[in-house]
Amino acid sequence: MSVAPFASAEIIAVGSELLALGRVDTNSGVITARLAALGIDVVARSAVGDQVAHLEMAVRTAVRRADLVVLTGGLGPTDDDLTRQAVAAALGRRMYEDPEPLARIAARFANRGLPMPEINRRQAMVIDGAVLIDNPHGTAPGQWIDLETGAVAMLPGPPREMSPMLDALVSGVLGARAGAARTFTRGLKVAGRSESHVETVLQPLYPAWRSGTPSIDATILAALGRIEVHLFARSASARAAEQVLEAAIAAAAAALGPCVYTTANETLEQVAGGLLRVNGWRVAVAESCTGGLLGASLTEVPGSSAWVEGGVIVYSNGLKTALADVPAALIVAHGAVSDAVARAMAAGARGRCATEVGIGITGVAGPDGGTDDKPVGTVFVAVHTPHMAACRHARFVGDRTVVRQQSVSAALDMIRLALLGHDPAEPAR
Repeated sequence: MSVAPFASAEIIAVGSELLALGRVDTNSGVITARLAALGIDVVARSAVGDQVAHLEMAVRTAVRRADLVVLTGGLGPTDDDLTRQAVAAALGRRMYEDPEPLARIAARFANRGLPMPEINRRQAMVIDGAVLIDNPHGTAPGQWIDLETGAVAMLPGPPREMSPMLDALVSGVLGARAGAARTFTRGLKVAGRSESHVETVLQPLYPAWRSGTPSIDATILAALGRIEVHLFARSASARAAEQVLEAAIAAAAAALGPCVYTTANETLEQVAGGLLRVNGWRVAVAESCTGGLLGASLTEVPGSSAWVEGGVIVYSNGLKTALADVPAALIVAHGAVSDAVARAMAAGARGRCATEVGIGITGVAGPDGGTDDKPVGTVFVAVHTPHMAACRHARFVGDRTVVRQQSVSAALDMIRLALLGHDPAEPAR
């Protein structure tokens, strides 16, 4: 039997609910991160419904292309919990009822003053050659099966059951069977720039990163108004990896400039709030098309009462005048969606709430309401402080949710830039 270190892994999330009902598989991400920390690369992830034939085929394929196969889900007591059956068939092994887990399952029910339902007996079915993994939070034990060329791990689906069992494997057999090399990572986050812009700026750095020792791989991830850059280095020396990653992050941050809002894994809300707190300033908002999303984002950060005063949702023109002090004549002259009105909203929010920072957002979120001059996605975001006033005109592409979230990201970025002394009217270059 092979005792070679695990280098690659494949994760199979089991359950028709992940397909037909659109449930989100969170377990695979957790497992991937834990394996990556051990230097075990996840080469494939899949979701398979509750059908024995499909699941058996997925397991057969996985054991051929990965050292370690981790299945999560399908270990319950019902007819559609078929992971044990499918894995046994894929490996050509029999199953048997083990009295030890059966006794533990029965005792768990007895402690609650209940008889064990007969269907729970199937959770005591063990694949020949498997080692049981204790489940302190549920009735389904996990199973670990060593193969000639690797191993298969079967874990339950509920995260509160899966995570402790994964911890036990990481501190036990997985940690012992991992190679000397580990994968280390650092990252930075960018606001107000597209994925392609960030890629273009960083491309000249890639040759040096890839030829270094240890080498560095880069991944760029796009979110709404925010970009994440993740750097990975694989090394047996934590110090060597951390040194090259630190130098690479510094080079990337220097190349990208002020549009980098953190190298410490903070959210844009945390960064903007932190700058307000450090300056002793408070913010007030006047929102039209975002309907309170900016206020919600600002107050997601614990302790935000120290820098958020409040604000208003002023969807109608009348309320823009009544609550944000936007002159009615200004709306008539320029339209509700305009640079002038956004600036007036920011100034009005600041004046009404007696804060150092005011934000105004007005736009066309869609899907209706656009015109030739101001199509759907047109947004004006303004910031007003004791030292400056600025407005950013954006044309966001996407549905209503995308436009609104992009507008919030732009507003947070403008707060950040204003407090750092940069011009917030355009995304930082």
